[in-house]
Amino acid sequence: MANISFYEKRDMQNRLKTGKYIEGLPEFCYDYLVGIENNSSSLTRYNYAMDLSVFFDYLGRYVFKKDKKDISLDDLEDLRSKNIEQYLSYLSFYDKEGKANKNGERGKARKLASIRSLFKYLFNHDMISANIASKIETPKLHQKEIIRLDQDEVGKLLNAVENPSTFTQRQASYNKNTFERDNAIITLFLGTGIRISELVGLNLNSFDFSQNAFIVTRKGGNQSTLYFSNEVAMALKTWLEKRSTLGLDKNEQAMFISLQNKRISVRAVENLVKKFALVASPLKKISPHKLRSTFGTNLYRETKDIYIVADVLGHKDVNTTKRHYAAISEDMRKSVADKISLRKN
Repeated sequence: MANISFYEKRDMQNRLKTGKYIEGLPEFCYDYLVGIENNSSSLTRYNYAMDLSVFFDYLGRYVFKKDKKDISLDDLEDLRSKNIEQYLSYLSFYDKEGKANKNGERGKARKLASIRSLFKYLFNHDMISANIASKIETPKLHQKEIIRLDQDEVGKLLNAVENPSTFTQRQASYNKNTFERDNAIITLFLGTGIRISELVGLNLNSFDFSQNAFIVTRKGGNQSTLYFSNEVAMALKTWLEKRSTLGLDKNEQAMFISLQNKRISVRAVENLVKKFALVASPLKKISPHKLRSTFGTNLYRETKDIYIVADVLGHKDVNTTKRHYAAISEDMRKSVADKISLRKN
């Protein structure tokens, strides 16, 4: 396993988890998930399998009165649009294996997308005679407020890492052992805007300090070269000096290491960001993704070029970037408010 990369290991885990869901689904769902393999990631298929498990559980319980695994293509032929609409209503609040679940508009939209993908595949492969899922309208999605750190909050966040005076004695003792690593992680997020999965997957050989550059593996497996400032470089080099004293196995190539001397996990990174963010901005729920938004906002302010921001952040569609950073236009509106004079002197 030592020669398996982080991304290969993650792909294997996604495939195994997908397989467990497939075991409880109708056989045609297996055909579908295999059929879309060349055009989707293992994570996408895992999410589809999870969503379809909820959908067929509902059909089995409330529509066909049978085990979901026994639902047939003939059963799907008997479905009507109203059945899917009723399912979307059911998703607002439902019980699964004794656990209460609820979905807002985005959760419903994602689960509807999973159903649409399945029905499209079955229809295109002549396995069903009609694609009723295509008739269902996507729930209206309201724009969420973009949460990001202001410039003074960025300073407070970095100060919280350097000076954990507000932490408990136990938290402070942990921070003493992980300061260099945590500072490098926070600085890298704020200075490059990379995703948390991209950060966790970084290796020592991902970096070229002669160019202040590093390679990240984007969504879908594509690789990109990003660049960082001298400030980020200094934080990374300080961490690498500390890392070299940890007595790690020579086969451990992960850039960021946990206290167990292995590659840090996504959950651990989320927790450390949350810990420091509570000090810097207690009223904002700051996550690694919000640090990404903070970087994107600052980059847009400096460049006024949405295409550069989209490229650096790895957005395939610039409209995604526009939706996330449209709030910046408010700053521009304020700046031009006094430019128009109603009366000429």
